[in-house]
Amino acid sequence: MEDYIEAVDIESLRKDLIDYYTSAMFFVSFAALVDLTEVENASDEKLIRIALANNFDLQNYIIRYSR
Repeated sequence: MEDYIEAVDIESLRKDLIDYYTSAMFFVSFAALVDLTEVENASDEKLIRIALANNFDLQNYIIRYSR
């Protein structure tokens, strides 16, 4: 998974997960605050696992290099 982590824009993924859980916290449940805290402090690998568990498409976060 480490090779895959290097190809993922972790900061964009973290930002989108924070937005996702912030919305959930206000519109669904304040229990999402626990998940939000986990996202803010997660390692890169854990962040990818959280994203996959929440059906995020990691293809949207692949870093593309141009020549």
